[in-house]
Amino acid sequence: MSRLLPHPALSVMIFMVWIALNNASSSAHFILALILAIILPVLTQRFWPERSETIKLLPAIHLFGIVLWDILIASIDVAKLVLGPLDRIKPAFVEVPLDMQDPFVGTLLASIVSLTPGTVSIDIDRSRWVLQLHALNVEDADALIQSIKSRYEQPLKEIFSC
Repeated sequence: MSRLLPHPALSVMIFMVWIALNNASSSAHFILALILAIILPVLTQRFWPERSETIKLLPAIHLFGIVLWDILIASIDVAKLVLGPLDRIKPAFVEVPLDMQDPFVGTLLASIVSLTPGTVSIDIDRSRWVLQLHALNVEDADALIQSIKSRYEQPLKEIFSC
């Protein structure tokens, strides 16, 4: 079964996204979605890092909710900033020291940070294990660092047991 579905979560996601994007309920779309959900993970399997497939589902669902909420709030905040006087914007480069040293989980953290409007991940310095990012508006760099660590890094460490 693991050869047919090397990444079951990815297969489910591909299936659901295909169905959602096509907005059609024909049997042909379901069959095509199923074929893509099986074939694409098999073809890309060698590019995926070897990981334990055990993740903690409840913390993952909780983190997903936090990320969605933060995207909504950050979108509103960024809209207010760019529509208001530009002298209120205080952009800054920030370095977030990481407590974990897992490249895959670090990449997930960087992706989450980039998904949130107003912040963009630049790099993960693996020699120092620091996430380098740019933020559109930084009132307090230490507060931003603590927010990223508590809201995203800590749950990721719990989800992936690292």
